[in-house]
Amino acid sequence: MIDPTQLTDPAVRAFVTAVNAGDRTAFHAVLTPGATMSDDGSDRDVDDWSEREIWSCHGHMSVDSESDGGRSLVVDYRNDTWGEMRTAWRFEIADGHVVRFETGQA
Repeated sequence: MIDPTQLTDPAVRAFVTAVNAGDRTAFHAVLTPGATMSDDGSDRDVDDWSEREIWSCHGHMSVDSESDGGRSLVVDYRNDTWGEMRTAWRFEIADGHVVRFETGQA
């Protein structure tokens, strides 16, 4: 596993750190206004999705690998709803913030 402090891209590092700390403020600070996301190929509302998949069920990202300059991750993601699953995460970054992220089973 890769320690989140060692992730290459600063915005991705801040995203993973915020998720793992349960820090909604830091999570929203790393996103651009109007940031978008998809889960298993379907676009979702970021606020609704993050409430259901991260905050209310204690989501946690254990990063297995990174590629594409740190903007693509393979993660063992776990939460109280779904347990643990291997997931892929891809991030679009602009001006040090996440513009879009996509996740799904790896």
